Amino acid sequence: MCGIVVSELNVFGLEEGMHKIDKRGPDSKKFMFAKNNVFLFNRLSIMGLSEKGMQPFSYGDNVLVANAEIYNYKHFKADLSHKYQFISGSDCEILLPLYEELGTSMFSLLDAEFAIVLYDSKKDSIVAARDPLGIRPLFYGRIRNSQKMIFASEVKAIIDLVDIAYPFPPGHFYINGEFTIFSDVLKIEGFHDETLDETLAQIKNKLTEAIIKRLDSDASMGFLLSGGLDSSLVCAVAARHFDKPIRTYSIGMDKDPIDLKYAAQVANYLNTIHEEVIITKEDILSSLDDVVYALETYDITTIRASMGMYLIARHIHETSDIKVLMTGEVSDELFGYKYTDFAPSEEAFQKECIKRIDEIYMYDVLRADRCLAINSLEARVPFGDIDFASYVMRIHPSLKMNKYNQGKYLLRKAFEGDYLPKDILYRDKAAFSDAVGHSLVDYLKEYAENCYSDDEYEETRHKYLSPVPFTKESLLYREIFEKHFPKHSHLVKDYWMPNKEWDGCNVLDPSARVLSNYGDSGK
Repeated sequence: MCGIVVSELNVFGLEEGMHKIDKRGPDSKKFMFAKNNVFLFNRLSIMGLSEKGMQPFSYGDNVLVANAEIYNYKHFKADLSHKYQFISGSDCEILLPLYEELGTSMFSLLDAEFAIVLYDSKKDSIVAARDPLGIRPLFYGRIRNSQKMIFASEVKAIIDLVDIAYPFPPGHFYINGEFTIFSDVLKIEGFHDETLDETLAQIKNKLTEAIIKRLDSDASMGFLLSGGLDSSLVCAVAARHFDKPIRTYSIGMDKDPIDLKYAAQVANYLNTIHEEVIITKEDILSSLDDVVYALETYDITTIRASMGMYLIARHIHETSDIKVLMTGEVSDELFGYKYTDFAPSEEAFQKECIKRIDEIYMYDVLRADRCLAINSLEARVPFGDIDFASYVMRIHPSLKMNKYNQGKYLLRKAFEGDYLPKDILYRDKAAFSDAVGHSLVDYLKEYAENCYSDDEYEETRHKYLSPVPFTKESLLYREIFEKHFPKHSHLVKDYWMPNKEWDGCNVLDPSARVLSNYGDSGK
């Protein structure tokens, strides 16, 4: 994970803003001018660890910074090596030569997660782009008292320099004041015409490929293992392709951990080097302000789920040499949540999946990036692989809907065999914040309840619009957010909640615990 700031003006405050995201890239810092443009870069060394891999990169008069992992860089490097001399092992070094050859059409060819900003000297213009799911963060705004643009990995780096900062739209590139789409995962013009067995084989093969390509790292790698389906599958596939036991980590409350026993079962089955992290009420409450500041959100479920992820990432950073963590995000959005069991039709199910993938950069993907980046770690998200996600979104919803009395049935069925114990493979899902321990959310609710009387709550919550807080917990998070990021509620589209239009989903809490089909989840 790295941090970038690029400004079309050299204004006072750039260095201070960059300092606010130092932890994204603590290994080294560098800045470079390209005409009137300033490029600042904080590096977390992952590929090509030598100083030769340090950004900003320059080629001729062009300059580039990128927070990216380019998984097909070796292919491009081989094609370009007859014409360009590469000096490092960095995957991002191929980007400027590739731009020199292809211009903005290169973005659609990258098998990557990326946020890229470059200066095109021929056009005398800044060009910026973000990967199709928004796995790597990028924000932009106009510098105060100017029409000049500024881009950054996080809002906190530029909030003092702009009136309003905005999320850079995923799957778009920017040049000369205009955003142009280059990749739309959700432009679904038809479903796959395949048998069930063919579909299962594609799911298995494409996810396996997505995991394997993400094992390429010059820095040490670890794996988050909750004991749930998604992280367990990632670990199971990775373990088959490592030449030594993988390192896995799980987290749970000291009072009522749910997933620790399942994670230990998976770790034992896969023969991993496993570590459990135990957290307390004090850990949760003392970290709340830091987590909201890191996340740049007030969304309830994102903050709840981030508490455990932030604390386990902090532990890994403080006690190991690991710099890269593989995670299981994006699976729910592709295959369905507990609440999507209530979808009234195939069309409704598909529409909900499209909505969740379209907005994922504001929620689970944001959580994975920020919880790890604030602890100088990089998140790799194989379920967010573009080829895999594109394929799954084009599976007919009649196959993905829960008609099997088992959520994510296709994913489970695809990996039957000796990947995981059967009781893990077919274990019912528990949401991450619940699985860390029901007490985690209970402590947060209790704390919020004690922050406001009923009258204070009613009076205070209506100060905030778009959206209005609807519980004391949501009000608490909004007030912490506003303290750090005033006038930026638009960074979150809405509270992440089940689809209230569906029978069984009109609830006042985002946790699957409140749904009637929760059943044995989280036991």
